[in-house]
Amino acid sequence: MTQKIRNMEEFAAISGISRPTLSKFFNDPESVRRSTRERIEKALEKYDYRPNVFAMNQNRSKTKNVGIVVPYLADPFFSEIGRAVELACLDAGYSPILHSSHGSPQLENDNLDSLRSLKPAGVLLAPFGRASDRKFIQEFAREVPLVLFDANIEGAGEAFIGTDNFQSIGLVVEYLCRSGEPPCFFEMKTPSNPNANKRRQAYLEAMARQGHPAHIFQAEGDGWDFEEIGSVEGGRMLADRVFPTNTVLCSNDRLAIGMLSAAYRQGIRVGRGPDCTLRVAGHDDHPFSRFTCPSLTTIAQDYSAIADHAASALFAILESERRPAAREETLFEGKLVMRESA
Repeated sequence: MTQKIRNMEEFAAISGISRPTLSKFFNDPESVRRSTRERIEKALEKYDYRPNVFAMNQNRSKTKNVGIVVPYLADPFFSEIGRAVELACLDAGYSPILHSSHGSPQLENDNLDSLRSLKPAGVLLAPFGRASDRKFIQEFAREVPLVLFDANIEGAGEAFIGTDNFQSIGLVVEYLCRSGEPPCFFEMKTPSNPNANKRRQAYLEAMARQGHPAHIFQAEGDGWDFEEIGSVEGGRMLADRVFPTNTVLCSNDRLAIGMLSAAYRQGIRVGRGPDCTLRVAGHDDHPFSRFTCPSLTTIAQDYSAIADHAASALFAILESERRPAAREETLFEGKLVMRESA
């Protein structure tokens, strides 16, 4: 029966290879001579030993651990972009540790504290924005290289990567005005994400450029149950006929999905057909938006580009071992996705 090797010390003793040589090999196999590398590989196969990479990382002054923190992993948008960031870390040879703050700014702080104890090489954070503890995050960033994505906190971290909301909202407003009645804007009264505030301002500016009056309607409620809020509050507004045009642009796709549900319950046909009386559009290209009925016209954020650039910005800092002189901000354009709802 093959002896079970519990740690690197036991593997060094049974294989006859020194502990420093093994550490050098596991950190970078190319750093040892070819003959030594072949000897180690044969011993690994013979004794079926796999080192505890996490423990090795913890014993280094600098680890290969990269923390990833998102505000609400149950939201498919953050699941998708979190997955993309995680894969980018794996491709670059880092060990990602993914945390969700589950809608709680206090848990966001706790997640960062937990990561600090793991001595991460760096952290990628999608913060709550205004609800985040800005001072805490700024202090954390002085200790650990930090790159923000999706939502920005001015002056925090080495870089921010997100979507250009003014470009994307301007694009969908122009399309909706060109293809039918100008849109009203439907949002939450107490938004959970700072992007909502930028989208409202972008809508106001876009409507002014198009020469149409702006109409903003706010849903009561807070938290992350956007579909429920869109269904209940959007349904109430549809029943009360408060929208002065037949087109509604929702601040995000999840609100729009709720409104589509409310329209269905009320027998309101959504789309551009001759029997349709309402058009609905959203923003984000939620993973489920193509499967709604009708499928949702929206703005697609470039998940892959945001994830790859955020990860690359952090890796560049880690590899150079220097903090950048100036904070980087990179915004990617959104893409109009025309579907049946508008």
